Amino acid sequence: MAGSRRTPPAVDAEGRVVDFVTAPLSVRHGVWPRAIARLAGDAWAAALVAQHAITVYDRFRVEPEWATFFAEMEAARDAMVRASGLPPEDIAIDYPYVRLADLISLTFCVGWTEPQRFADYTVSRSASRIIVTPGVFAGKTVPTSVPAIEIPNQPYSSGAELRAAIAHGRSCAITGEVR
Repeated sequence: MAGSRRTPPAVDAEGRVVDFVTAPLSVRHGVWPRAIARLAGDAWAAALVAQHAITVYDRFRVEPEWATFFAEMEAARDAMVRASGLPPEDIAIDYPYVRLADLISLTFCVGWTEPQRFADYTVSRSASRIIVTPGVFAGKTVPTSVPAIEIPNQPYSSGAELRAAIAHGRSCAITGEVR
């Protein structure tokens, strides 16, 4: 697995910020083995991360440039499950909580307005409230705050210009609640 190299914030040819959807395949493929390697000391967490990579990119499984990625993620997941000593079928029990947390986070931080579905769950947004149905928080409301840096919503001429905007951006927090 790869080392712990970080990919700096970048822009595409039109000056838009590159994100987890628009990043080049090398970036999208490369982040997962690094995450699994960092979590190797907690083999179960690493196995869940590998399962997450398999799940979120499953729609690309038929594309040839993704074949090696899926083979590597499945091998990493299986190796981490073995290393954990837990039964392989427990992935199916624990993983839905990882996916739900991901959908909650993305709906909250990215501002998705369309309901997101996984298994029997729906994650939806109403202003600054994220609602999960059926409920997983025993009817409780969970206050949420994510630190952020506010930068101008504009095209950037280069990755360096974007990184400078981030360095000079205003620190803030995205706040709301999950129920």
